[in-house]
Amino acid sequence: MQGQSLPLRVATLLTGLLECLGFAGVLFGWASLVFVFKTEHYFEELCEPNARLMGNATGLDDLPFSPPNCKAQDERFSLIFTLASFMNNFMTFPAGYIFDRFKTTVARLIAIFLYTSATLTIAFISADSAVLLFLAMPMLTVGGILFLITNLQIGNLFGKHRSTIITMYNGAFDSSSAVFLIIKLLYEQGISLRASFIFISVCSAWHVGRTFLLMPRGHIPYPLPPNYSYGLCSGDGPREEEKKTSESQKLELSEKFLSPKEEIPRPGQQQQEARSFWSYAFSRRFAWHLVWLSVIQLWHYLFIGTLNSLLSNLASGDRVLVSTYTNAFAITQFFGVLCAPWNGLLMDRLKCKYQEEARRTGSSASAAALRSTVPSLVLTSVLCLGFALCASIPVLPLQYATFTLQVINRSFLYGGNAAFLTLAFPSEHFGKLFGLVMALSAVVSLLQFPIFTLIKGPLQSDPFYVNVILVLVTLLTFVHPFLVYRECCQKESPPGIA
Repeated sequence: MQGQSLPLRVATLLTGLLECLGFAGVLFGWASLVFVFKTEHYFEELCEPNARLMGNATGLDDLPFSPPNCKAQDERFSLIFTLASFMNNFMTFPAGYIFDRFKTTVARLIAIFLYTSATLTIAFISADSAVLLFLAMPMLTVGGILFLITNLQIGNLFGKHRSTIITMYNGAFDSSSAVFLIIKLLYEQGISLRASFIFISVCSAWHVGRTFLLMPRGHIPYPLPPNYSYGLCSGDGPREEEKKTSESQKLELSEKFLSPKEEIPRPGQQQQEARSFWSYAFSRRFAWHLVWLSVIQLWHYLFIGTLNSLLSNLASGDRVLVSTYTNAFAITQFFGVLCAPWNGLLMDRLKCKYQEEARRTGSSASAAALRSTVPSLVLTSVLCLGFALCASIPVLPLQYATFTLQVINRSFLYGGNAAFLTLAFPSEHFGKLFGLVMALSAVVSLLQFPIFTLIKGPLQSDPFYVNVILVLVTLLTFVHPFLVYRECCQKESPPGIA
């Protein structure tokens, strides 16, 4: 790394971290924003007359807060979050295609347009036009995903620290949910929702500045070619950047994924390389990974989307208690940026250990690398099971433990997902498989709305039976690491074949 480019790269790193931390994943602070929306009487016209009368009888009408048990209002908020969280995953595939096809500048300008349009819409709607949240929240989510995707390549600027930086950016994405907590706290201090979102909209000027001054027009290659430059200091055109990227990507494949003993392909490897994308997409390994990701992710989306309703029930409608626990949840989310790197560190250490053993024994280094994902997969499943059990017990103080387990588990989930796909499948199919698994898991995440409707309707706000079923389904996630471990232990099985 040249000394004169170091300040530019550090500036890119820090501003990218700030961008992910302040903007990319704000959707997952939804519970804090719902509290404000209810205070502003959004969708309150859907409440039944008896709920309104109950609000008057309990003195809640003196406070700018909706009745505590309004099923239709809660369902509407749940539906908005379901749609937005679906778009968060489903649009990963087309967003990745836009980034690959049209490069960084175009992708970021699209992100800025979507994000600014969404924040301005939220700023200027009111209770009478709250239906526009169905448009604004998905736009906010897709814009945030594009911010994350375009920033992840910054890890390529820092060589051996690449994985750490990528993991840290994913953690910052999780921690950005605390932004809605800040908006809620400012609201309680008299700062209007409109003022907060107008400020966020004005920050788009900063995004534009980063796009042209601190980001490449094309892609940041890995490893970096000699004298690589980008941003304002770059004299390279997009075509020249593409050449550098293409050449460096070929070099990356040979350096990162092959050990010295595997550089000369064996006959089994020739067959593996000839396999098509769809042969991997329909493999048992991919199918069980999809189950693992979908089940754990469904728990998180269901919990975040219904948290306000859950806290209202456990607190018997006590507005102060609901506010306190909502704040506690949002604060724990901020620590996602600190939790995320530990999963990457665990896998990196185990990968080095197992590959060193493979060199001594002459076994497959790629199988050893895949084996390093097993403890991460198991630990993520264990954390999800603990989080699910705590969330299922209707004791309000226990939710502090639920919040802690949830943020750790979520931080491990997405980093572990990307790392597994990187090690379990050929790199030339990584982008397509990553987009496919996220899109399919997004379809599964749509179940959160009918589950919420079932709880609020036939089960009369008692989620016990639903929670029991979901906890049992969570046990299926342990099948995935078991099958991966068994496959790695079978020496006769060629690496990379499910």
